[in-house]
Amino acid sequence: MELIWHGLLKALELLLHMDREVFGITFLTLKVSGLATLISVAIGVPLGVFLAIAVFPGRNVAVSLVNFGMGLPPVVVGLWVSIFLWRSGPLGFLNMMYTPAAIILAQAIIASPIVTGFTIAAIGQLNPKIRLQIMALGASRLQFLRLLLREARMGLLAAIIAGFGGVVSEVGASMMVGGNIYHYTRVLTTATVMEVSKGNFDLAIAISIILMLLAYVVTFSLTMLQQRGRNL
Repeated sequence: MELIWHGLLKALELLLHMDREVFGITFLTLKVSGLATLISVAIGVPLGVFLAIAVFPGRNVAVSLVNFGMGLPPVVVGLWVSIFLWRSGPLGFLNMMYTPAAIILAQAIIASPIVTGFTIAAIGQLNPKIRLQIMALGASRLQFLRLLLREARMGLLAAIIAGFGGVVSEVGASMMVGGNIYHYTRVLTTATVMEVSKGNFDLAIAISIILMLLAYVVTFSLTMLQQRGRNL
């Protein structure tokens, strides 16, 4: 308990004194995970809508691959992204290895199946009569998709929350492709692991508390937006 208490006091001290290093790491974490989530939404929502409403041979296989991807271990993603980004890899010419961009790429790959899977579920749970009503009103395909997304907005926000939660908390891929470089690619999760390895448990607890606060603030904001959507 004494160790936890020291960690809480350390977290309070870092927040009150607005420690530049911790705030820099926190901002980078929010930037990297936020961009990765946005990319995953841009990929996952259209793909999820397509898989939810389209009928084609092999659809069940495609959906099963999405469901498989939702549980894909981050270290596996980190491994394959590293292989592709190494100088000798197919994408080595991009010089992305050990950069924030590499972390964003890895996290986007992790989050995309999560967003896609939740989107499929959100669209699939809609009453089939809604689709028929929209089509009966003579809506264009664009209007049909827009109204469908509006009806499924709460589920789609849940997809965004799940996607963000999946990447802001991961450490394996970030460590492998980002390298935990001081003042460059160090994020809250990799900083926590580093401090634990150094035996600085009070600082590690403090950083983990700041990480949880960050995740909660973002999740709370999205939840408020989601609940507001219930009244629209």
